[in-house]
Amino acid sequence: MNNISMPGKVAWSDYCLIALTGLLWGSAFLLIKIAIVTIPPYTLTMGRMGVATMALFVVLILRGQQLPLDRKSLALFAFIGLFGSALPFTLINWGEIHIPSGLAAVLMGIMPITTALLAHFFIPDEPFGWRKAIGIFVGFGGLLVLVGIDAVSGFDSSVTAQIAMLCAAAAYAITTTFTRLRVAHPGLIMATGSSMMGFLWVLPLALVYDRPWSLTPDLMGVSATVLLGLLPSAVGILLFFHLISRVGATIFSQVNYLIPLVGAFLGVVFLGEALNWQLISALVLVLSGISIVTLAR
Repeated sequence: MNNISMPGKVAWSDYCLIALTGLLWGSAFLLIKIAIVTIPPYTLTMGRMGVATMALFVVLILRGQQLPLDRKSLALFAFIGLFGSALPFTLINWGEIHIPSGLAAVLMGIMPITTALLAHFFIPDEPFGWRKAIGIFVGFGGLLVLVGIDAVSGFDSSVTAQIAMLCAAAAYAITTTFTRLRVAHPGLIMATGSSMMGFLWVLPLALVYDRPWSLTPDLMGVSATVLLGLLPSAVGILLFFHLISRVGATIFSQVNYLIPLVGAFLGVVFLGEALNWQLISALVLVLSGISIVTLAR
């Protein structure tokens, strides 16, 4: 079941969808910060994936499609559901409790680099040349400008949380590369199946460790969880499967540099934070990095 689709020329519509994905996934960190106050990590992931699965199943039914339940398809859904949703979502939920968001952004910044290296060895049409390397590190430079060099000063504390964030980034890189190699069904089916399996992966952990029936989440926490399921998860996963075959793993992975930028801009819009030179400079560097990676393909 090795179906490698060759990416075509990157169109402006693809750039717009990459930006939209960055917007949705960037907003997830703000929503997690709200929800995690009254909802523990396993239950938050379970709720998020449960909402996403129900929403995607509704769309699947309305479009008259069925979810394949053969052994190979279920194994594919289970792998992507674990490494693309259940594992990284839970690690990020837990890690954000213990480390600053700036340090988390830097640690998650290894995802595009890891993806490019994995793609070089496993995807024939995505070699890791020097131009692509320059683009990736320019984007990472934009990330450092945004959060500040001081963000890495927290490396001497909360080591376990830092390792959790690195593992989440690695899980995303594995999923992105693997999906380019093994997309066997249309995007809606892949999104629904992987979301369902992601929910099933985390369900027993939430029941055993969090005992969700004993929790008393507030309205803000529940609302944030529902929004996490509908927007970053359901819509974001659909965009992921649509874009990965169009632009390739390495180019798509650059969305990870947009995520902290989105968080910063949301702070400007909704929290009244200042629009400073770091934010503008980081935006220029990240967009330049994405352009270099795209042209290097």
